[in-house]
Amino acid sequence: MQKNDPYAALRFKEFNIFLVMRFAMVFAWSMQFVVIEWQVYSLTKDPLSLGIIGLMEVIPAVSLALFAGHIVDQKEKKGLLLKCLLAFSVISFGLFLLTWPEVVLGWSSNKILYSIYFLVFLGGFIRAFLGPTIFSLFALIVPKKIYPNAATWSSSVWQMGVVLGPALAGFSINWIGVHWSLCLVFAFSIIALISLSFISKKPILNPKIGENVFKSLKEGIKFVYSTKVILGAITLDMIAVLFGGAVALLPIFAQDILHVGSEGFGILRASPAVGALLIMFTSAYFPLTKNAGMKLLAAIFGFGICIIVFGLSSWFWISVVALFLSGVTDGISMIIRQTILQLKTPDHMRGRVASVNSMFVGSSNELGAFESGLTAKLMGTVTAVVFGGAMTLLTVGMTGAFFPKLRKLDLRKDIEEHEKE
Repeated sequence: MQKNDPYAALRFKEFNIFLVMRFAMVFAWSMQFVVIEWQVYSLTKDPLSLGIIGLMEVIPAVSLALFAGHIVDQKEKKGLLLKCLLAFSVISFGLFLLTWPEVVLGWSSNKILYSIYFLVFLGGFIRAFLGPTIFSLFALIVPKKIYPNAATWSSSVWQMGVVLGPALAGFSINWIGVHWSLCLVFAFSIIALISLSFISKKPILNPKIGENVFKSLKEGIKFVYSTKVILGAITLDMIAVLFGGAVALLPIFAQDILHVGSEGFGILRASPAVGALLIMFTSAYFPLTKNAGMKLLAAIFGFGICIIVFGLSSWFWISVVALFLSGVTDGISMIIRQTILQLKTPDHMRGRVASVNSMFVGSSNELGAFESGLTAKLMGTVTAVVFGGAMTLLTVGMTGAFFPKLRKLDLRKDIEEHEKE
């Protein structure tokens, strides 16, 4: 194996442009979600309303996920991504208008609330295509032999967006209000569009253009199910995120439990991503490919412990540290999972595999938000968070027992094979 080069992927110009585009997109989406969470809870003071935000996005995302994967594998990736970013820009501008007092003058709180839910619902359709398209475009920009390094940098930039978006959202709500915060979201969506224009069109590597959609979907599902390492990684992360979605309840912790206001909310919301970002930059120098399966299981177990500590804490800085450490463990999990998907997925099936991943893992964030909101309403906020952390620990134990190939996974051999190509 060649000596590790922590900057290997950054030596490709288009990959750097891709990182700028991805950062702007993730920043805008993350900031928008946090601002909308704050606005909705301010309108309703009902924890279930926070869960409904996630539910509104996940319904169309899950419904279209498999069909989106088929379309992504059949189409040119840059053009498809351009349409996704343009549609997101339209939605972000719509949310900006909905929070403009002069525009919604005379509207009831319920009418504003339902309009927000509707735009979030439309955003779910974009989500169905966005993840698989980015995943597929990524693979066409860099050589296979540096996928692990590229996945680390791509995930790091994703986390930077998740760090800075929520942090700026919390502070900007306090400084300039919800309305102008959403104007910033729209501005970053335009930056993402402009950045993408500097990436060239890519070839379509699927040899089965025009294949029957149901046959195509069946092939994608069959591949994921038969590749136990991918299935195990997706299952583990899906259930862990589903029950560990404490971040959806952060407006409640910030306003009603820790009493730290919008600035404290921004710090809490950014803490997990800061931890994840730190571990991702570190992993560029110290790859996580050796004994990757055990590291994945250990990381998600640690994530569950952190969620329980956060739920039980009534001290702001203990809560911040618990969320920070949950980000560290989640960052390790994300890097390993993305590397598994990139190394184990054939080029002509990337859209469909990414769609299955998005359907179960990506959408589990929103389903987790709904689960957290529902359980918080039924059993109380603190109990709901502790319950979610405990379920995460149980999931790790069961996954380790039922997926021995994942437990024994070592990715160094896969990397060596790609270096020979």
